[in-house]
Amino acid sequence: MGDPSGVGPEIVLRACTSERVVRVKGTVVVCGDMAVMEAVRDRLGMDVKIRRVESVDEALDTGDAVPVIDTGIVKDVSSFRVGEISKLGGRAAVACVRKAADLALDGKVDGIATAPINKEALRKAGFSFKGHTEMLSHMAGSSSSVTMFMVDNLRIFFHTRHISLRKMMEELNIAGVTDSILFADICLRSLGYVKRRLALAAFNPHASDGGLFGSEEAEILVPACAEARERGTDVKGPLPADSVFHRALEGEFDAVLSLYHDQGHIAAKTYDFYRTVSVTLGLPFIRTSVDHGTAFDIAWKGTANPVSMEEAIISCFDLAQQYVPII
Repeated sequence: MGDPSGVGPEIVLRACTSERVVRVKGTVVVCGDMAVMEAVRDRLGMDVKIRRVESVDEALDTGDAVPVIDTGIVKDVSSFRVGEISKLGGRAAVACVRKAADLALDGKVDGIATAPINKEALRKAGFSFKGHTEMLSHMAGSSSSVTMFMVDNLRIFFHTRHISLRKMMEELNIAGVTDSILFADICLRSLGYVKRRLALAAFNPHASDGGLFGSEEAEILVPACAEARERGTDVKGPLPADSVFHRALEGEFDAVLSLYHDQGHIAAKTYDFYRTVSVTLGLPFIRTSVDHGTAFDIAWKGTANPVSMEEAIISCFDLAQQYVPII
């Protein structure tokens, strides 16, 4: 369901009842607060049936009603303010993810598609997770997990995400980049790719033009690619970031490793903001998510676009059939 104060509950309901998702051969069960889901439906006048269920087995037989496993954190929607960061919102968001993770770890569901959460709300609720990826890694007991963005032919892995650009520069080293390349290769293999073609996005403009615009390529990125190739990975780079994502879209590479958050996010979201899906790999189960935030400014107003949630759900079904955890 995501943070109850955001657009999550609305886009989940709209996505679950969209023709595109309904056509998928599978069952979607919502982990969230029943009180929130009903309140959103009623406030927005949505013609949607919602049914409380106690288990996934029960969810298989709800007809045209959206099955909801009630996490029970929000008893009364008057206990929080829509569109605002709150401790209760953080607690509710984590409870939804924890329930979904438990179902996946128990083999009751094949994958998880998550609506957006808010990092400040998590902190208010006493959680130190930087995001879904870190939270799910902790819940699943996974030592390694990674985020991949996916839209059409474009797949993007991230060497770093939720750290400042300055800190990323300070911590950039050969061993770390090599490990990220090798891990991205393993993740592609877990999705069924036999011949895997990776590209590493450069840090500096023009991949530094032989040292004219920086030394990171020559001192760190080139040796990292060489080390990864020696260890059996087909990786090209570092390649200029202003063209490498386009080359991947054209089919030259199966995935691009982005060095930092915005480098990869801007490429994917500019290409297609609503259809970009975030995928977490390295877990015992597949997890997908929308590529946007809680959008508190438009929460519960009926204007949130559900396409990214639809894409996350559909992609979750597709990837779950291919995914073989090998980490």
